[in-house]
Amino acid sequence: MSVVGASGDLDRCLGITDTAGVGGRRPILVSLIGPGIGDEAIFEAEHAAEADQRPLIGFTPTHAVDVIAFCNSSVDHVVTALLTAAVMDVIGGVANAELREDQVPVVADLPGIVATTTDPWPASYGSAAFLSEWSEQPGFRLLK
Repeated sequence: MSVVGASGDLDRCLGITDTAGVGGRRPILVSLIGPGIGDEAIFEAEHAAEADQRPLIGFTPTHAVDVIAFCNSSVDHVVTALLTAAVMDVIGGVANAELREDQVPVVADLPGIVATTTDPWPASYGSAAFLSEWSEQPGFRLLK
């Protein structure tokens, strides 16, 4: 299942008031994949390179919700993080946030961190609260 919306509408819904001068509607894709929803083989292929997550987060993920902005302004990054947090508030789960090397110390002490890893790349696993807190950090950016 995929849902396409526009971040111009989501800004208001998510309580974002500082849009950094970015106006208009910008596309956002929300996709759910896993057994019984979408193609299970695609889910497995997309996650094959990841480290075993059971020791990190306490369970093996079976489904994924991807939230993707098709624009690259700072407000689009914040919308993506906050929309992901809102989805997590409804369905639960743990966010897997890939990090740049310089972001590792920024997120290390944020609330809601479940685990961190550097293999095969730096990443933090966290709650909706983690995403919300991280999105408020100066210079916040998600990896593409």
